[in-house]
Amino acid sequence: MHIVHELLSLLELEKLEVNIYRGQNRDLGTGRVFGGQVFAQALVAARRTVDDAREAHSVHGYFLRPGDLKAPIVYFVDRPRDGGTFTSRRVTAIQHGEAIFHLSASFHVVEPGLDHQVPMPDVPDPDSLKPELEQIREKAHRLPPEVRHVLTQDRPIDFRSSESHVGGAPGLHEPERFVWFRVIDQLPDDVITHQAILAYASDYGFLPTALLPHNVAYGDPRLFVASLDHTLWMHRPFRADEWLLYVMDSPSAAGARGFVRGQVFRRDGTLVASVAQEGLLRMRERSSVGRSEGRSESK
Repeated sequence: MHIVHELLSLLELEKLEVNIYRGQNRDLGTGRVFGGQVFAQALVAARRTVDDAREAHSVHGYFLRPGDLKAPIVYFVDRPRDGGTFTSRRVTAIQHGEAIFHLSASFHVVEPGLDHQVPMPDVPDPDSLKPELEQIREKAHRLPPEVRHVLTQDRPIDFRSSESHVGGAPGLHEPERFVWFRVIDQLPDDVITHQAILAYASDYGFLPTALLPHNVAYGDPRLFVASLDHTLWMHRPFRADEWLLYVMDSPSAAGARGFVRGQVFRRDGTLVASVAQEGLLRMRERSSVGRSEGRSESK
């Protein structure tokens, strides 16, 4: 499908020189580059420099500046180590001559070893849930007119949960949520495509989990939200075009920062990945919202 091709094209980085790649952007309605996109593209850039048959198992990213949707992103890859079973890479994402993102990734050969996992929680099956896009379209009248078209456009990934984090009414809830997701068309078999799409999707709706106990809705004009860092550990094989369950919770919010963590399961209950993120949750006084409206705010 065309919309899936657009997602895959984000991951088809242009090689500019040895260890240097360039990627394009897709607007998700936030006014800046989606953090999951930069995370995924940096992972692809790192993997392009790994020659052996080893795949990412640990990926850590730091968001330094908001990304400019109108400018491509250039990725510089550093090669600190090529060991017997592990390979390490560092990636810096550049726009307008400044670093906007740093990534560290470790790649590992397939090895047998000890094996255990926590059980998958009992949640409604994805076939029993309404796609999030349908939920958002039903609430489109609540969305700001300037982002309504972007947030209701067709998507390459089908997200399904009991309630969307977009356009929802505030309330007091436990800081827990779950989302099923999968790409809506069949993907190529190469591992990096599936890992990169998981990296991309793992940032979507993750940090808003920390808002659930505070009667603050995502999109509240008093609220400034920004990812500070994001970590993904991949434990077992998976496909991003088959249903994956993303279980999220937020054990803490303090000091204008929220912490969230997640687990990703295959539909058969296999734990395939773990995720963690800290993000900025800065509340402004109502009197200052009007004065700062329309301005970009830095971290």
